[in-house]
Amino acid sequence: MPKQRRLTPPEAESMLLKAGFRMVRSKGSHRIYMKDGIRIVLPFHTGEMLHPKIVKQVLKGIDKSKNESVGGPGR
Repeated sequence: MPKQRRLTPPEAESMLLKAGFRMVRSKGSHRIYMKDGIRIVLPFHTGEMLHPKIVKQVLKGIDKSKNESVGGPGR
């Protein structure tokens, strides 16, 4: 299995916004994005890379939102 690319918070935020997610609120250093009932919590610590599990969550959320918008299976 290939290694997953590490992302910075601004890179992940850009991916989410391009996929149609919108920031609904923030608390401290965490920003919450939503689209079609899918919630992604993104820790926004300047200068740090996101943990691989967070990157996986972001990519999974984007993929799930694309499937739902095309009329694919639900959750």
